[in-house]
Amino acid sequence: MDDQTKLKDEVMGRIVGSKRIRRRALCIIAAGLASIVVLYILSLTLGAYRIPFEEALEQMVEIIVTGGNPEDMSGRIIYNLRMPRELAVIMVGAGLAVAGAVMQALIHNPLVDPYITGVSSGASLGVMIMTISGLVTTSITTMWMIPAAGIVGAVIAFTLTMVVAEAAGGKAMSYVLGGTVIGMGLSAGTTLIMSFNANHLANISSWMFGSFANIEWSETMLITIPVAVIIGIILFNARNLNTMLLGEDQAMYLGMDSRRFKRNMLILIAVLTAFCVSFCGVIGFIGLIVPHLCRMVVGGDNRVLLPTSMIVGPVVLMLADVFCRSFTVSELPIGAIISVIGVPFFVYLMVKEGKRYAM
Repeated sequence: MDDQTKLKDEVMGRIVGSKRIRRRALCIIAAGLASIVVLYILSLTLGAYRIPFEEALEQMVEIIVTGGNPEDMSGRIIYNLRMPRELAVIMVGAGLAVAGAVMQALIHNPLVDPYITGVSSGASLGVMIMTISGLVTTSITTMWMIPAAGIVGAVIAFTLTMVVAEAAGGKAMSYVLGGTVIGMGLSAGTTLIMSFNANHLANISSWMFGSFANIEWSETMLITIPVAVIIGIILFNARNLNTMLLGEDQAMYLGMDSRRFKRNMLILIAVLTAFCVSFCGVIGFIGLIVPHLCRMVVGGDNRVLLPTSMIVGPVVLMLADVFCRSFTVSELPIGAIISVIGVPFFVYLMVKEGKRYAM
């Protein structure tokens, strides 16, 4: 009888804990959605042509009512320049945050994300080579060849990182070190390309440090649709990601083809990252910071962690974007601002978590 009571108390404790975590996650998601709406409207007021908050809100209503045909200059600026930009910020923030959460679940290391593992650098190199090759001559070729080059570069970088990490023993820290080495090599290649293409230096430099300044509706749609579809696939596999937390061998004992699932999910993450960075440049550490912060609050259950990261990621990136556009005449590179925050955070994680992992 005592054992039954103890078992019942343990089960009830888990149920209550699970309910508490879900309530906490719902609160974060609700607050995050409200923040996204406020930051979205606030971002419409920022730029060389300043627009009051109330006017931006009125123009948003008019754009919705007229189906995207505003009459005022401020309305046209909002619709053609600022709305697609902020939608791209939202989708990139969500995509990179989810990508980081999935990588950390599969590799069992909170120190990894698409930036650390070299995937972002590979996508960047692919896009840069395509940009200076002269093959991108029209808007149609830009729409398809730029992300294609980013995907190829991301997958190649991912493959190289996996090969190096597996050769080093396949430990959790091996992926960090392997990705760092591959990322440095790809960054060196990018630097050499820049040095031999001085005529493209201005455009390449702004892209390398991350910028949403030149995003248009066509590019935003090419980011939004694939990112939304891939995130949907990942959310559908949240339970399998939880199984992978037990380890590949244990997942195989439960009837799951863990190696195939891991390979497919990491390739999917590489493609997701490529779509995120192909048009806005390199933005690091979102995939590192956001999942870790969310995990501290809602735990490691991917059924809760992934949706929470998907909402918090855009909030963080939108805050950085608002900051970049608020205090200077010339816009600050958003990738550099995120890195200023991300580097000390990464050092903190290394000091706190690094001792748990070995080569």
